[in-house]
Amino acid sequence: MTSIIIEYNSSVYTPAGWRGVTIAATAEQTSAKMVTVSEVLAIDGEEPTGYTSRTGAKRQRYHAAGIAQREIGARKRLNSCDILGGAA
Repeated sequence: MTSIIIEYNSSVYTPAGWRGVTIAATAEQTSAKMVTVSEVLAIDGEEPTGYTSRTGAKRQRYHAAGIAQREIGARKRLNSCDILGGAA
């Protein structure tokens, strides 16, 4: 299996409702068109630890570490992801 770095869109639930985020992750290519996420590197450009806020307001807070755990093992189609490069 080939390891690559991908970026894709997902959603997180905040007290203000669902909000879109961009996730960068390493993934293992399982077939010509599919990958499985193995590690989340960043959510909206920030390391996914603890709670974070999209804008700094309390109503935009979400549990970034929980979102990262949710995404591990997720299967993604390559045509819906941006390929950032090969993982070292």
